[in-house]
Amino acid sequence: MPFVKSEMRQGVCVLRLDHGKPNSISQAVAEELIAALEEAEKSEEVQAIILLGKPGMFSGGFDLPTMAEGPVAAAAMVKAGGQLLVSIYGHPKPVVLGCTGHAIAMGAFMVMAGDFRIAARGAFKIGANETAIGMTLPIFATELARACLSKRHLDRAIIQSTIYDPEGALDAGFLDRLVEPDRVEAEALEVAVQLAGLKQPAFRNNKRLVRGATVDRILSTLEENIEQLMPS
Repeated sequence: MPFVKSEMRQGVCVLRLDHGKPNSISQAVAEELIAALEEAEKSEEVQAIILLGKPGMFSGGFDLPTMAEGPVAAAAMVKAGGQLLVSIYGHPKPVVLGCTGHAIAMGAFMVMAGDFRIAARGAFKIGANETAIGMTLPIFATELARACLSKRHLDRAIIQSTIYDPEGALDAGFLDRLVEPDRVEAEALEVAVQLAGLKQPAFRNNKRLVRGATVDRILSTLEENIEQLMPS
């Protein structure tokens, strides 16, 4: 059963993540999302992409059962997660994130990687809880946070594990717009169609100029991060 459901709407590829109650990111989920993003890149029909979670839950982060399998499985999953963030953040076509609810840890980093981030109003939690649970973040996460988050909030969000409500996450830089929960998909489609109207290859080229240094830094340190999770 696929973890990612895809449909075309108005020249926009809509990807829906569906992996259990927490909508977690396992290695298989990350690789399926990467494959879908690569397919969208190659398709002449696709002008932009939307990535959505489930109602009330965008993603609770990396898959905990995989973490419990041991450092080798965890390392492979984390590496796939870093590659997924690069696939979103550096995609040559516009990628709109529809944050449909909670977005914790890897889920929050996925949201911030989009070109435009729309989230549901409500009693939802958004943020990076790694320090609070005793985990050191991989470099790909801190580099992405440094590029995306407000400087006023970077230490609070990443070092101090502050978890935000949607309004706080908007101020911190995780998000660009808040809407009612039943409007997330419609607003995301509207923005995606707008961004799809921008000229290519100028969009791709300018995105690379702005984001390329962060992408290169993430890719050059990805193996280094994975080694830290391997058994000694």
